[in-house]
Amino acid sequence: MSCQEALLSCTAAAAVTRSRPRSDRPPGADRRGHHRGGMWEIPSGEVETGETILDALHRETAEETGLTIDQVIGCIGHFDHQNSRGGTTRQFNFGVTVEKTEPVVLTEHDAHQWALPGELPDVSDAVRNLIAP
Repeated sequence: MSCQEALLSCTAAAAVTRSRPRSDRPPGADRRGHHRGGMWEIPSGEVETGETILDALHRETAEETGLTIDQVIGCIGHFDHQNSRGGTTRQFNFGVTVEKTEPVVLTEHDAHQWALPGELPDVSDAVRNLIAP
C-alpha cells in the first residue's frame, strides 16, 4: 500500500515533525514501560472511528507531544512493525511543520529529543531508514 492509498484507507497515522528552518530535527520519544520501552520512536497512533488519517495525525501529535501541526508537507513513507498485541501494524509517516517547537508536553513518553538525521538516538532500523536513508 502506498502513502497515497493510505490517505484513502485511513488505517494508521504517525508524525515526523519538522520545526523552523533552523531546526530540521524530528523529535523522538522514549516510551519506557511500553512494549518497545527504551527505544526512541516517532509519535504515532491509531486512526479512531470517524477520523481521517490526517485528523489522526493532528490528534496524535498534539496528544503525545503537545505540539500543534501547522502544515502537512506530505507522506514520507511507511513501515510495518509488531504491535503490543503481537500483530503487525503498518505505520504511515508524514513530514510536517509545527506552529512552535516548545513547549513539548509528553503524555506517553519519558523524554523527547530534536535530532538531525545523522544524529538519531537509539531508533529502530525502520525509523532510521525512513529519516536517514
